[in-house]
Amino acid sequence: MKGRLIYLMGPSGAGKDSLLLAAREPLQARGCRIARRVITRSAEAAGEDALAVTEAEFEQLRRNGAFALNWHANGLHYGIPQQIDEWLAAGEDVLVNGSRGYLSEARARYPQLQAVLLTVALPVLRQRLLARGRESIEEIEARLARNEQFRSAAEQGEALILDNSGPLEQTVQRLLRLIDQARACA
Repeated sequence: MKGRLIYLMGPSGAGKDSLLLAAREPLQARGCRIARRVITRSAEAAGEDALAVTEAEFEQLRRNGAFALNWHANGLHYGIPQQIDEWLAAGEDVLVNGSRGYLSEARARYPQLQAVLLTVALPVLRQRLLARGRESIEEIEARLARNEQFRSAAEQGEALILDNSGPLEQTVQRLLRLIDQARACA
């Protein structure tokens, strides 16, 4: 049996990195691997278990076919290693930290992917983004507007919706239930 690609996405500040860290062990116990992204920013700034590379290194990796998926967003390049294809072929589920803007391309390559949109209540998201201090008020408001547009599309069946406005452990449990339910329906 072939594994499933679980494509986690959500706005900056929704808590994707925290969720992946907290869910790593229970996901592994279910036979689900979490792919490590390659990103063109420093490891300290990544805020996730990512491999930081320069733009030149990223481009060389891309040209050499190192990525199953890759995209450009917010001034950075992101790549998901080709190794996920081996894991999927071996029947393992694989969870990737994806991009909302790249979902259609990812779905074209992996038609059976299960998209999961991590959301958070707008006031909570605004507060998280302000607390990070990485962006101007205008940039934050633009992010919030894009988030609402994408959430509306997701609510029409593009993705499973996972709310992360409450305690992280509750979100982990809801993620595991969503994955289990999706597997049962597959």
